[in-house]
Amino acid sequence: MKPSSSRAVWLYILTMVIYGSIGVFRRFIPLSSGALAFIRGLVGGVCLLGFVKLRGGKLFFGLSKRVILLLILSGAMLGINWMLLFEAYNHTTVAVATLCYYMQPTFLILLSPLVFREALTLRKGLCAAVAVGGMTLVSGVFDGAAAESSLAGILFGLGAAALYTAIVILNKKLAVENAYGQTVIQLLSAAAVMVPYLLLTESACTFPTDPVALLMIAVVGIIHTGVAYAMYFSSIGKLPSQTVAVLGYIDPVVALLLSALLLREPMTVWQTAGAVMILLATAVSEHRSQRT
Repeated sequence: MKPSSSRAVWLYILTMVIYGSIGVFRRFIPLSSGALAFIRGLVGGVCLLGFVKLRGGKLFFGLSKRVILLLILSGAMLGINWMLLFEAYNHTTVAVATLCYYMQPTFLILLSPLVFREALTLRKGLCAAVAVGGMTLVSGVFDGAAAESSLAGILFGLGAAALYTAIVILNKKLAVENAYGQTVIQLLSAAAVMVPYLLLTESACTFPTDPVALLMIAVVGIIHTGVAYAMYFSSIGKLPSQTVAVLGYIDPVVALLLSALLLREPMTVWQTAGAVMILLATAVSEHRSQRT
């Protein structure tokens, strides 16, 4: 492996570890999900904008007005997606919320025949069915865990997954090569869409003064968003697509481990089996996609 490729692998692994830890940080931030989504988009967007400027890049290079408008739309969807995910963390365990969110590849498989005119093969159909079965187990309906794993949290997580599926579809349709400029626009748009929502739903937003809470907010905005996105784009272009797909599983695995080890959030045997089914089904489906 070339030194540049080895560095890209470690950068990507670190990015997935950062993404997988965001649920734990959410637990210690006393802000509404909308307020946190606003801060994440604003701080992350500004950080990434600074990164682009330091590299001497041009923000709007290769972006037409039509593409910019669509990026603003997808960015607004991203802000709402974050808010739903943060609400999922509030209403259920980090593990369950993460697994609900990880249904996004399955949603994409099921929509591909309609959106991309791709044939739904038997293998992909079976993988989707296994993932749905795993999601049923994760919900706790078979072992009485549904009360603990709140239905609201599950629905918020699945809603976030569905919305992120729409974002992925829109981004695939756009096929923008200016990845940094695209992401800056989307992050700042994610923050912007939260402003009217916060004005309509919150009479006052008291910013926390606790040092720990302030540190957690800074980490989510700077590390989980600005730095993580910069690392993601710095590494992904230097890695084979199959490597990216395999290493992507570090994200949910880290979330599950941190949920159990740091937050002491239990998972029943049935929920664990469901988690394995979801991850395995997605792995098999993506592995085949990279070969065909």
